[in-house]
Amino acid sequence: MASRALAVWHSRRVVSLLVRRDLKVKYQSSVLGYAWSMLEPLAMAGVYFFVFGLVFDTNRGVPGGGDAPGGYLLFLISGLLPWLWFAQSLNQAPNALISHSKLITTMRMPREIFPVHAVAAKFVDYLLTWPVLLAFVFALGGRTTVQGLLLWLPLAVTVQLVFSLGLTLLLATVNVLVRDVERIVRIFNRVLFYSSAIIIPSGLVLESGRFPGWFVTLFQFNPLLGIFKMHHAVWYPADAPNALILSTSIGGAILILVFGYVTFRRLETSVLKEL
Repeated sequence: MASRALAVWHSRRVVSLLVRRDLKVKYQSSVLGYAWSMLEPLAMAGVYFFVFGLVFDTNRGVPGGGDAPGGYLLFLISGLLPWLWFAQSLNQAPNALISHSKLITTMRMPREIFPVHAVAAKFVDYLLTWPVLLAFVFALGGRTTVQGLLLWLPLAVTVQLVFSLGLTLLLATVNVLVRDVERIVRIFNRVLFYSSAIIIPSGLVLESGRFPGWFVTLFQFNPLLGIFKMHHAVWYPADAPNALILSTSIGGAILILVFGYVTFRRLETSVLKEL
């Protein structure tokens, strides 16, 4: 495993070239170009703010209270941007190997670079949306803390990277052999969106008392819950995950990475024959 990781590191230039190729293709022949990286999350935020912020008054559940700096709109944006990174990585995951079948079968290189590229490309897209987030922070009077910037932000990004890479390795491998995976992922993606406290503060579930104990427990054992609570905690310290949620996220991400990589290696020969 260490030798394969080293081989991937030595092939990092290939990953970089693939990421740059994706960015060029994405904005090629586009009138607005980079602006699309900002318009998509803004459009989503506008829809969800109208539905959940105005119609359902979700502002009452914002960590720190309805008067917390930034309000519900900043809470929404700070969750949507990393979610887009995860969701787009998840959507690309099943085809991470299939879409590069010619390269995989004709060139001598570690096959892990293609799942790594799928996650890295969407991570770059996420970084390109940070001007949108910072604009909302300044416009809405959002605040952060030293702990938010030095602990929660790097930890959230690292755990999300590990979790996304593990899922991509797993889904990319299995989808070569069972093509139904791609359709299942679309459903799975939507379920995770509404169960990970991205647009709805987790306190509305954890502290409401309206849900049965088994549901609350299951809700807390979703690794994405802790990841997005960490993203929110950068701007809302009151939303920092507790020990159970944090350990579930970190442990779950590591387990998914190990399971995904083991599956990738064990099925590698079968995948190459199928490609």
